Amino acid sequence: MFEIAPSILSADFARLADDIQAVENGGATILHVDVMDGHFVPNITIGLPVVRSLRKATKMTLDCHLMISEPGVYAEQFVKAGADMVSVHVEADAHLHRTLSAIRAAGAKAGIAINPGTPLVALEEALPFADFVLIMSVNPGFGGQAFIETSTDKVRRLRRMIDDRRLSTRIEIDGGIDASNIHEVVEAGAEILVAGSAIYGKPSPTEAVRELIDKATVWV
Repeated sequence: MFEIAPSILSADFARLADDIQAVENGGATILHVDVMDGHFVPNITIGLPVVRSLRKATKMTLDCHLMISEPGVYAEQFVKAGADMVSVHVEADAHLHRTLSAIRAAGAKAGIAINPGTPLVALEEALPFADFVLIMSVNPGFGGQAFIETSTDKVRRLRRMIDDRRLSTRIEIDGGIDASNIHEVVEAGAEILVAGSAIYGKPSPTEAVRELIDKATVWV
Protein backbone atom coordinates (compact mmCIF):
# COMPACT_ATOMS: atom_id res chain seq x y z
CA MET A 1 0.00 0.00 0.00
CA PHE A 2 1.42 3.38 -0.99
CA GLU A 3 1.23 6.68 0.88
CA ILE A 4 1.56 10.25 -0.38
CA ALA A 5 4.04 12.40 1.56
CA PRO A 6 3.80 16.09 0.61
CA SER A 7 7.06 17.99 1.08
CA ILE A 8 6.63 21.26 2.92
CA LEU A 9 9.75 22.56 1.20
CA SER A 10 7.39 23.70 -1.56
CA ALA A 11 4.66 24.99 0.75
CA ASP A 12 3.92 28.61 1.65
CA PHE A 13 5.60 29.07 5.03
CA ALA A 14 3.48 32.13 5.73
CA ARG A 15 0.41 29.90 5.80
CA LEU A 16 1.97 26.56 6.65
CA ALA A 17 -0.81 25.33 8.94
CA ASP A 18 -3.37 25.87 6.17
CA ASP A 19 -1.16 24.14 3.61
CA ILE A 20 -0.77 21.14 5.91
CA GLN A 21 -4.52 20.90 6.43
CA ALA A 22 -5.08 21.10 2.69
CA VAL A 23 -2.97 18.04 1.90
CA GLU A 24 -4.44 16.10 4.80
CA ASN A 25 -7.90 16.83 3.37
CA GLY A 26 -6.71 15.37 0.07
CA GLY A 27 -5.70 12.05 1.63
CA ALA A 28 -2.02 12.53 2.46
CA THR A 29 -0.92 10.60 5.54
CA ILE A 30 2.75 11.62 5.87
CA LEU A 31 4.29 15.08 5.99
CA HIS A 32 7.82 15.18 4.57
CA VAL A 33 10.20 17.63 6.23
CA ASP A 34 13.45 18.46 4.41
CA VAL A 35 16.19 19.44 6.84
CA MET A 36 19.22 20.98 5.10
CA ASP A 37 22.31 22.51 6.68
CA GLY A 38 24.04 24.32 3.81
CA HIS A 39 26.99 21.95 4.15
CA PHE A 40 25.97 18.45 3.10
CA VAL A 41 23.70 20.09 0.52
CA PRO A 42 23.93 23.64 -0.87
CA ASN A 43 20.81 24.97 0.82
CA ILE A 44 19.56 25.82 4.32
CA THR A 45 15.97 25.08 5.31
CA ILE A 46 14.44 24.28 8.69
CA GLY A 47 15.47 22.76 11.99
CA LEU A 48 14.25 21.52 15.36
CA PRO A 49 12.02 24.49 16.35
CA VAL A 50 9.91 24.11 13.21
CA VAL A 51 9.54 20.37 13.76
CA ARG A 52 8.31 21.04 17.31
CA SER A 53 5.73 23.45 15.92
CA LEU A 54 4.66 21.01 13.23
CA ARG A 55 4.10 18.33 15.87
CA LYS A 56 1.62 20.62 17.59
CA ALA A 57 -0.10 21.51 14.32
CA THR A 58 -0.84 18.04 12.89
CA LYS A 59 -1.36 14.41 13.78
CA MET A 60 0.05 13.32 10.43
CA THR A 61 3.21 11.21 10.45
CA LEU A 62 6.22 13.54 10.47
CA ASP A 63 8.97 12.28 8.18
CA CYS A 64 12.22 14.19 8.73
CA HIS A 65 14.83 13.77 6.00
CA LEU A 66 18.19 14.90 7.40
CA MET A 67 20.33 16.25 4.58
CA ILE A 68 23.01 17.31 7.02
CA SER A 69 26.58 16.56 7.98
CA GLU A 70 27.05 14.49 11.13
CA PRO A 71 23.41 13.32 11.29
CA GLY A 72 24.21 11.03 14.20
CA VAL A 73 24.63 14.09 16.42
CA TYR A 74 21.10 15.35 15.71
CA ALA A 75 18.93 12.36 14.77
CA GLU A 76 17.65 11.63 18.28
CA GLN A 77 16.90 15.31 18.81
CA PHE A 78 14.52 15.27 15.86
CA VAL A 79 12.70 12.29 17.36
CA LYS A 80 12.37 14.18 20.65
CA ALA A 81 11.07 17.19 18.71
CA GLY A 82 8.23 15.06 17.34
CA ALA A 83 9.47 13.20 14.25
CA ASP A 84 7.90 9.78 13.64
CA MET A 85 10.36 8.90 10.87
CA VAL A 86 13.98 10.06 10.54
CA SER A 87 16.22 9.29 7.58
CA VAL A 88 19.97 9.90 7.40
CA HIS A 89 22.22 9.77 4.36
CA VAL A 90 24.54 6.83 3.91
CA GLU A 91 27.00 9.29 2.34
CA ALA A 92 27.07 11.45 5.50
CA ASP A 93 27.21 8.91 8.31
CA ALA A 94 30.27 6.79 8.97
CA HIS A 95 28.44 5.06 11.83
CA LEU A 96 25.14 4.30 10.14
CA HIS A 97 24.22 1.28 12.25
CA ARG A 98 24.69 3.27 15.46
CA THR A 99 22.54 6.14 14.21
CA LEU A 100 19.75 3.89 12.95
CA SER A 101 19.73 2.03 16.27
CA ALA A 102 19.57 5.31 18.17
CA ILE A 103 16.60 6.53 16.12
CA ARG A 104 14.73 3.30 16.81
CA ALA A 105 15.60 3.37 20.50
CA ALA A 106 14.22 6.93 20.70
CA GLY A 107 10.89 5.66 19.36
CA ALA A 108 10.86 6.53 15.64
CA LYS A 109 11.21 4.66 12.36
CA ALA A 110 14.79 4.75 11.08
CA GLY A 111 15.60 5.31 7.41
CA ILE A 112 18.60 5.29 5.11
CA ALA A 113 18.65 7.96 2.41
CA ILE A 114 20.77 7.45 -0.70
CA ASN A 115 21.77 9.91 -3.43
CA PRO A 116 21.29 9.24 -7.17
CA GLY A 117 25.00 8.63 -7.77
CA THR A 118 25.47 6.25 -4.85
CA PRO A 119 25.17 2.52 -5.59
CA LEU A 120 22.82 0.37 -3.53
CA VAL A 121 25.73 -1.73 -2.32
CA ALA A 122 26.60 1.19 -0.02
CA LEU A 123 23.58 0.44 2.17
CA GLU A 124 23.49 -3.33 1.83
CA GLU A 125 25.03 -4.13 5.22
CA ALA A 126 22.85 -1.63 7.08
CA LEU A 127 19.60 -2.64 5.39
CA PRO A 128 18.41 -5.03 8.13
CA PHE A 129 18.60 -2.18 10.65
CA ALA A 130 16.42 0.23 8.63
CA ASP A 131 12.65 0.53 8.62
CA PHE A 132 12.71 2.29 5.26
CA VAL A 133 15.07 3.42 2.50
CA LEU A 134 14.68 6.82 0.87
CA ILE A 135 15.84 6.81 -2.73
CA MET A 136 16.63 10.28 -4.02
CA SER A 137 15.43 10.64 -7.59
CA VAL A 138 17.01 14.09 -7.88
CA ASN A 139 20.23 15.46 -6.44
CA PRO A 140 19.27 16.72 -2.96
CA GLY A 141 19.25 20.38 -2.04
CA PHE A 142 16.48 22.07 -4.00
CA GLY A 143 12.85 21.45 -4.92
CA GLY A 144 11.36 21.50 -8.39
CA GLN A 145 13.99 19.36 -10.12
CA ALA A 146 13.29 16.90 -12.92
CA PHE A 147 12.98 13.19 -12.10
CA ILE A 148 16.10 11.14 -12.89
CA GLU A 149 14.74 8.34 -15.06
CA THR A 150 17.18 5.67 -13.88
CA SER A 151 15.68 5.97 -10.39
CA THR A 152 12.83 3.65 -11.33
CA ASP A 153 15.24 0.81 -11.99
CA LYS A 154 17.02 1.61 -8.73
CA VAL A 155 13.73 1.19 -6.89
CA ARG A 156 13.15 -2.10 -8.66
CA ARG A 157 16.60 -3.42 -7.72
CA LEU A 158 16.16 -2.32 -4.11
CA ARG A 159 12.80 -4.09 -4.02
CA ARG A 160 14.47 -7.32 -5.09
CA MET A 161 17.23 -6.83 -2.51
CA ILE A 162 14.67 -6.40 0.27
CA ASP A 163 12.52 -9.31 -0.87
CA ASP A 164 15.50 -11.64 -1.27
CA ARG A 165 16.43 -10.97 2.35
CA ARG A 166 12.81 -11.32 3.48
CA LEU A 167 12.86 -7.92 5.13
CA SER A 168 9.92 -5.62 5.79
CA THR A 169 11.86 -2.47 4.87
CA ARG A 170 9.70 0.05 3.01
CA ILE A 171 10.84 2.09 0.01
CA GLU A 172 10.40 5.85 -0.14
CA ILE A 173 11.22 7.98 -3.17
CA ASP A 174 11.77 11.73 -3.33
CA GLY A 175 12.38 14.06 -6.25
CA GLY A 176 10.44 14.96 -9.37
CA ILE A 177 7.46 12.75 -8.53
CA ASP A 178 4.31 13.89 -10.29
CA ALA A 179 1.23 12.55 -12.09
CA SER A 180 3.27 11.52 -15.14
CA ASN A 181 5.60 9.09 -13.35
CA ILE A 182 3.98 8.11 -10.06
CA HIS A 183 2.53 4.90 -11.53
CA GLU A 184 5.99 3.76 -12.65
CA VAL A 185 7.62 4.07 -9.25
CA VAL A 186 4.70 2.41 -7.46
CA GLU A 187 4.82 -0.45 -9.94
CA ALA A 188 8.57 -0.74 -9.33
CA GLY A 189 8.03 -1.11 -5.60
CA ALA A 190 7.97 2.36 -3.99
CA GLU A 191 5.51 2.71 -1.11
CA ILE A 192 6.06 6.24 0.23
CA LEU A 193 5.89 8.90 -2.46
CA VAL A 194 7.26 12.34 -1.68
CA ALA A 195 6.00 15.20 -3.83
CA GLY A 196 6.59 18.90 -3.43
CA SER A 197 5.96 21.19 -6.39
CA ALA A 198 3.56 18.63 -7.90
CA ILE A 199 1.32 19.35 -4.90
CA TYR A 200 2.09 22.82 -3.60
CA GLY A 201 2.80 24.19 -7.06
CA LYS A 202 -0.83 23.58 -8.04
CA PRO A 203 -3.81 25.90 -7.38
CA SER A 204 -5.35 23.34 -5.03
CA PRO A 205 -2.98 21.15 -3.00
CA THR A 206 -5.98 19.11 -1.87
CA GLU A 207 -6.93 18.21 -5.43
CA ALA A 208 -3.29 17.66 -6.38
CA VAL A 209 -2.95 14.98 -3.69
CA ARG A 210 -6.16 13.32 -4.87
CA GLU A 211 -4.90 13.32 -8.45
CA LEU A 212 -1.64 11.63 -7.42
CA ILE A 213 -3.55 8.99 -5.49
CA ASP A 214 -5.79 8.37 -8.49
CA LYS A 215 -2.88 8.12 -10.91
CA ALA A 216 -1.01 5.70 -8.67
CA THR A 217 -4.09 3.56 -7.94
CA VAL A 218 -4.90 3.03 -11.61
CA TRP A 219 -1.58 1.27 -12.13
CA VAL A 220 -1.38 -0.78 -8.94
